[in-house]
Amino acid sequence: MQDDLLPQALTAATTLPARYYVDATSLQLDHISVFGRGWHLVAHESQLLGIGDHVVTRIGPLPVIAVRGDDGTIRAFHNVCRHRAGPLAQCDGRGAKSLRCRYHGWTYALDGQLRSATDMAQAEGFDIGDIRLPALQVAIWRGLVFASPDAEASPPFASLVEGIDARLGTDHPLATYGRHHHAAYDIDCNWKVYVDNYLEGYHVPHIHPALNRLLDYRSYRTEPARWHSLQWSPLESTPGLYGDGEALYYWLWPNTMLNILPGRLQTNRVVPLGVDRCRVEFDTYYQDPGSPASAERRDADIAFSDEVQVEDIRICEDVQRGLTSGSYVAGRLNPLRESGVHHFHELLREAYRQSAESATTSGTAP
Repeated sequence: MQDDLLPQALTAATTLPARYYVDATSLQLDHISVFGRGWHLVAHESQLLGIGDHVVTRIGPLPVIAVRGDDGTIRAFHNVCRHRAGPLAQCDGRGAKSLRCRYHGWTYALDGQLRSATDMAQAEGFDIGDIRLPALQVAIWRGLVFASPDAEASPPFASLVEGIDARLGTDHPLATYGRHHHAAYDIDCNWKVYVDNYLEGYHVPHIHPALNRLLDYRSYRTEPARWHSLQWSPLESTPGLYGDGEALYYWLWPNTMLNILPGRLQTNRVVPLGVDRCRVEFDTYYQDPGSPASAERRDADIAFSDEVQVEDIRICEDVQRGLTSGSYVAGRLNPLRESGVHHFHELLREAYRQSAESATTSGTAP
């Protein structure tokens, strides 16, 4: 057990050492310790309104498809055919009657059961009734669809979102939002660099001048819970963008963000693509009725969001270069402004310790 994985008090805390962001083995450690065990956002119910509507995504290295079945239930499966690992779908879609592998045409019902396999009559002992797509656990909360690859997901989903409903109340009916907009950015940094950056407002005055004018840096607060954290600030904006109110930035372990502004929900998913590369997927949903003024506000929101993301991409890629340089080991965290980063790192340390202890017990490397 490395000393840098021991728990650290906020007032004396350092960051995780650079090797957890740059070593080739760190990505496999994250897949085993973090992504394979937790809950991951896969869709909003507005994307899965009809039977056969489906969304494709990834959880760590695992391709996933979420689909609404003939019985109206939303399920999530491995998007991997049991024949020779082809994809059941390569993009989101509507109204599918079945899930048909794009490689050799094996066809599954919307509940994951294999229904047909062409030209398999000569395969001894082959029975389509024996073959199903592996299913994930699914939880639906405020219109958001989450899935976990682990039958005993940790934490339980209720623990992940505990306390958020009370904070949102009835002011943010997220389940009713729609008018979906999707954007994605490929970034040359470890996925944890992007999460670190998200979890603190310390950089906002230096990196995001326009965003800084909307938020009250002096009032900006971070409130960590057991499995999520909230960054909160009063919001002052023109009526043509957000108006006044509050900005709520929720992070849910390990890689989901919910950016909640008046009349708007934006979800972020950080997907690792390599030790020094990730994809950040943004899906935005709106409460407004679709008037011309609302359309203008949506366009302004999308443009402003892109501006902020370009600023974040630049600094995250610079940070990755610094981590890779060999110059940096671990630095002190600001207790006032970086408690969210500390909270994230403590959860990572906990997950890594559990993997190390499990490996020691089983006699295998984590």
